[in-house]
Amino acid sequence: MSHIETITTIVLFSWIAIIVFLERNFPYTKNTKFFREGWWLDFFWYTVLQSYFLKILILDYIVGPIKSKMGYADFGLLSHWPVWALVILFVVTHDFYMYWFHRLQHNNKILWRTHEAHHSIKTVDWLAGSRSHSLEIIINQTIEFAPIVLLLDVKTAAIVVPIKALVDAVWGIWIHANVNVKSGYLQYIINGPEMHQWHHGYDRDVFFLNYSTKFAIWDWIFGTGYLPGLNPTIYKTLKPQRFGLPYDFPRDYFMQHWFAFKRFDVKKVEGDPHIEPFIEWKRPILKWYRKVFPAHQP
Repeated sequence: MSHIETITTIVLFSWIAIIVFLERNFPYTKNTKFFREGWWLDFFWYTVLQSYFLKILILDYIVGPIKSKMGYADFGLLSHWPVWALVILFVVTHDFYMYWFHRLQHNNKILWRTHEAHHSIKTVDWLAGSRSHSLEIIINQTIEFAPIVLLLDVKTAAIVVPIKALVDAVWGIWIHANVNVKSGYLQYIINGPEMHQWHHGYDRDVFFLNYSTKFAIWDWIFGTGYLPGLNPTIYKTLKPQRFGLPYDFPRDYFMQHWFAFKRFDVKKVEGDPHIEPFIEWKRPILKWYRKVFPAHQP
């Protein structure tokens, strides 16, 4: 691990600790459990395993070899720019792309299949942003990191890539955080939990609103922004009452991926006696835990 990667890792874990503290003390949606439904799925399969292996796949086998095979690994058209300017450039341009791709996913039946897993979350919190179909990640992160690798020399890219990845992670955690923040008119420019919690709301109207990831200004410019107080109120409540999908969605990582390509009866498959134990693997563990530690039940 390089020096810059060590620093970004420390910053990331510190940010997670801060957000978890804010969620437990100033929740957007009250009375939510820390280990909510799907927490282990999002943490182990999506955050730890999928993120690790897709990082290797995208940077080492998709984006990385492109420049090497072209024979100019040490050439960088923008390498003379200061690092801070490069980070701003790639953050803004990629966020603009993300707005339009995200919007397309919500308006295209095929692309929606790559995004629906992300909206299957029933409790939106700091970890919710990690649940994304691997195909969606491959598309977005290839488009994200390819310009960095192609426009910068190897040494400069090695600095910009982890910083850009940190910005993505910090912002992704923030917009999904279950934190009751009120940023006022700043929400016209910078995206946060106020607008993105609405985007995950269980309602067809908000399904086509608040596509922005980092900069909410894209939504306001292109007519898809909504937030009570900043936009005419179209709901009786100031917060979404439910989150998730209006149809059954698998709870297993592999079935969630397969569901994008082949629809099936979720309840029937998950109820199969040969499959159910793999989905309900926590039950025997919790049963044992409650028996051994009756005074410290989760």
